[in-house]
Amino acid sequence: MPVIKLITHINAPVERVFDLARSIDFHQETTKETNEKAIAGVTTGLIGKGQQVTWRAKHFGIYQELTSVIPEMDAPFFFEDRMLKGAFKSIRHQHFFERKNEGTVMKDEFEFEAPFGILGKAFCRLVLTAYLRKFIIERNRLLKEACESGEWKKYLEK
Repeated sequence: MPVIKLITHINAPVERVFDLARSIDFHQETTKETNEKAIAGVTTGLIGKGQQVTWRAKHFGIYQELTSVIPEMDAPFFFEDRMLKGAFKSIRHQHFFERKNEGTVMKDEFEFEAPFGILGKAFCRLVLTAYLRKFIIERNRLLKEACESGEWKKYLEK
């Protein structure tokens, strides 16, 4: 089962980074390339423990839906989202946040499994892992940029 591990240093308070990372509105704004929209469950604001969201997005030229839940949360240091329903066999994304001096160290552990047995494993190895790594790196870059500028206020100060 592939696991993508990333570390992002952000010059912003841990509370801000934690909240922006679970903002449905910010997620939609930063995934315009795949046209991600929250279509059921929590569709705006901040998602919390026990809550679900269903996303509709276009990946590899195909519109897909994915429903996830936040089964665990320890604000502002950790939350996990898990796929309940979607094209993957499984997805588990753990988000860790640690205060570091005046900023935050954000760690992602994204574990996933494709369906279709050996064909799915080959697709993961040849295409999917790199695609998802790039997707998460870009989202983290945009999150860092928003947290370090005044842009975060559009999503957290309403």
